[in-house]
Amino acid sequence: MSASTAGPAAIDLVCAFAVTRTPPDPAGLAAASGHEEGGPLRVLRAGGLCLVVQDVPAALFDESALAERLNRPADLERCARAHHRGVEAAAGRGPVVPLPMATLYRGDLTAARAVTARQPVLDTLLDRLRDRTEWAVKVHAAEAAPEASGAPATATDSDSGSGSGSGSGSGGRAYLSRVSARRREQRGAHGKALAEAEAVDAALRRHAVAATRHRPQSERLTGRRAPQLLNAAYLVADARRAEFTAALARFTAGGAYPAVRVDASGPWIPYSFARWDEDPRADPDQEVPS
Repeated sequence: MSASTAGPAAIDLVCAFAVTRTPPDPAGLAAASGHEEGGPLRVLRAGGLCLVVQDVPAALFDESALAERLNRPADLERCARAHHRGVEAAAGRGPVVPLPMATLYRGDLTAARAVTARQPVLDTLLDRLRDRTEWAVKVHAAEAAPEASGAPATATDSDSGSGSGSGSGSGGRAYLSRVSARRREQRGAHGKALAEAEAVDAALRRHAVAATRHRPQSERLTGRRAPQLLNAAYLVADARRAEFTAALARFTAGGAYPAVRVDASGPWIPYSFARWDEDPRADPDQEVPS
């Protein structure tokens, strides 16, 4: 997330959403909306590129005001949705490079200069993203069935309270043995789930142009008791979409890898592969070998 600090006399800032080569359809752009506090979306020319922007009030979008708003979950969600609407509006006629949420400039000239300075990288990204979309895949360990409560005590357990030293010792050893066995079973199940998550990733990479992994989400965010083992994104060529989705369907349907559960969504604008602040040629490990 980036924001330029506005001066005290600033009335409006320019919020930038995405870069494209072909300007979006004027009617579609007019029908789209960005931040509800700002003006209409418009196209700003920057060399041979087009930047979809919106004028927004500095009182709500300068550095201090924005930091305060984005610390409130409801406002953060509204800003994220508005940003996505702006990116979608830019993507009507060709590939786009989405900019980080809340990319703000003091005026059109500053915004155009920023894009022009990065034009070689942006051209490379636009070429790379043409006719390609992103698919998100999350793999969780399969949730184990809850253990039965109130299981009957074994004979050894019953004897442990008889006051016999040997009975108490054998009961304690039996309990520790069961705990140890349960831990070994849990470690084995987790190891199997990790191996299956890696197998899902390897299979999907064979049908993708590139892949990248994000940090697994916590149980608080996922709402699941089972841990998230893989949080990946795949850049898929339109020409290979059918084979990618066919491979994906085998995993999301379940059965192929019983130790995990696979969830997927897409196609999306390729946010994960459009970092305009990095040279896309500088990350060869992200590319999937052909």
